[in-house]
Amino acid sequence: MSKYMDFGRASGILFHPTSLPGSYGIGDLGGEAYKFVDALAAAGQKYWQILPLGPTGWGDSPYQCYSAFAGNTLLISPEKLRDDGLVSNEMLDDRPAFNDLEVDYGAVTEWKARLLGKAAERFASGGFDELRAAFDAFCRENAFWLDDYALYRAARTAHGDKPWYEWPEDLRFRRANALNAARGILKSEIAAQRLWQFLFYREWSELKAYASEKGIKIIGDIPIFVALDSSDVWCNQGEFKLNADGSPKVVSGVPPDFFSSTGQLWGNPIYDWDAMVKDGFSWWVARISWTLDAVDIIRIDHFRGFEACWEVPGGNETAEHGEWVKAAGDELFAAVVRDLGHIPMIAEDLGFITPEVLALRDKYEIPGMRVLQFGFGGNPNDDHLPHSYIRHCVAYTGTHDNDTAVGWLNTTRKRRATSAQAALALKYLNARPRSINWDMIRGIWSSVADLAIAPLQDVLGLGNEARMNLPATVGANWAWRMADGAFSEKCIERLAEMTHIYGRAG
Repeated sequence: MSKYMDFGRASGILFHPTSLPGSYGIGDLGGEAYKFVDALAAAGQKYWQILPLGPTGWGDSPYQCYSAFAGNTLLISPEKLRDDGLVSNEMLDDRPAFNDLEVDYGAVTEWKARLLGKAAERFASGGFDELRAAFDAFCRENAFWLDDYALYRAARTAHGDKPWYEWPEDLRFRRANALNAARGILKSEIAAQRLWQFLFYREWSELKAYASEKGIKIIGDIPIFVALDSSDVWCNQGEFKLNADGSPKVVSGVPPDFFSSTGQLWGNPIYDWDAMVKDGFSWWVARISWTLDAVDIIRIDHFRGFEACWEVPGGNETAEHGEWVKAAGDELFAAVVRDLGHIPMIAEDLGFITPEVLALRDKYEIPGMRVLQFGFGGNPNDDHLPHSYIRHCVAYTGTHDNDTAVGWLNTTRKRRATSAQAALALKYLNARPRSINWDMIRGIWSSVADLAIAPLQDVLGLGNEARMNLPATVGANWAWRMADGAFSEKCIERLAEMTHIYGRAG
C-alpha cells in the first residue's frame, strides 16, 4: 500500500463547520462541533472531511480566502469567548434573529465583528495573564505568517476594505517606509487581528485533539490557488504572474465542462512557477506544513492544475478562451518530499484528466477520487462506478460541488437529456427513488475503495435545498446549515449498521 496514505478500510463524512446548528447565525467550534464528533464516533466513522478553514472573502467561498494560513474568525464560538471572560452574556443575547437553516453572511459578519471587537478591547485593557501568555507564545511561533496577515487585514480595513492592489503605491508594493508607518498607525487593529487568530486556532486545536481522542482523523482542503486579494499575493507578488500595477496577467479557471458551457472563471492569479522553483517552493512548503498541523490529511483541490493550468487572460469575462500551460507540480512535490517527507494527501483528480496528470499522481502514490454521481453516463467500465474502483482511492457519493443524492436523482429524472442516467442509477444500485441516498451510500460503502465518504446531506436524505455549492455561480452558495437534531439517533444507528456490515468500522 502507498507510502503516502493507508486508510485501512474506513468511512467518513463530508461536513463543513459553518453548517453546524446553533444560535449564532453560523456553525462554530463550540459545543455543537463536539456533539458532531461524538455522533461520528457513534456511527463508526473514522474521518471527518471539511472545506478550507480560511477567512472567506468575495462570495463567502472557502476557496477564495484572504490567507492560506489564517483561520475563519466567523467560526470562533461566542460561548467560548464568554467562558474566557472576553464578552458578557448580555452581548451574546444582543444578537439578531438569525436563520437557523441558512447562513446570512452579511448579518453574521456584522454581529461577530462587534463581538470580536469587544473581546479585543477587553483583552487589551489588561488582566487575562494565563490567556496572554498563551497568546504571546502563539504570536512568536506563527510570526512567519501572522505578522503580514494582521497588517494586511488592518490595512485593508483602514482603506475602506479595498483590495491591496488599490492601495497607495508605497503600501501596495510593500516599501519599507510605508510598512513601518502602517505598523505604527494601525497598531491596535493589528493586535486585534492577531488575537482573533489566536482564539480561532486555540479552539480549532482543542476540537481536533478531541476528535483524535475519539479515533477520528480530519481531512482538510488545500485549494491549489489563492485569492488575488489575499495576504499571500500581497506579500509574494514576485511569485505570481502579475502586471506591473499588481493586476493579474492571467487568471485561473477550467474550460467549458459539465458544470458550465462557458467554463468556470475562478479569477485566481497563476503562480510564476519558474520563480517558485528558484526559491525551492518555500511558500508552498510552509503552506503544506502549516496545514498538516491543522488537519491530519490534506486533500489537494484541482490536482490537475499541478501538471498544467488553464490560463485565461486577465480581464476576460468567461473561461472559454484560455490555454493549458505547463506547471511545475513534479518539482513541487519533490521539494515537499525533500523538506517534509511523505505526507498524507488525497488528489482531487476530477475533470479533464490527461495521462500526464495520472502519471504525476501515481509517481507520488497519491490516492485519487471516485464520485458515484459521475458514473451513470452509460459506459459500463466508467471509473466512477463501484465495480471499477481500486483499493487505493477515495470514493464519494458526491462532493461539495455536486447536488445532493436526492436532488441529483430528482433533477436528472425530470430532464429528457439526463433521464437515462437516473434510470441507469436506479437499475445499477437496485434502488428505489425514495431511498436513493442510502442506496448510493451502500454502493460506495460496499466497494473495494479503502475510504468511502458521503456528504452529511446524503446521510440525512436532503434535496437540492441543502446543496453546498453550484460551480460557476455566485450567491446562495456555502449557506446551508443542518437543522438542530437532524443527525438523529436513528440516523446514526443506520449509518453505524451499514458501516459495520461493510467492514469500515475498524
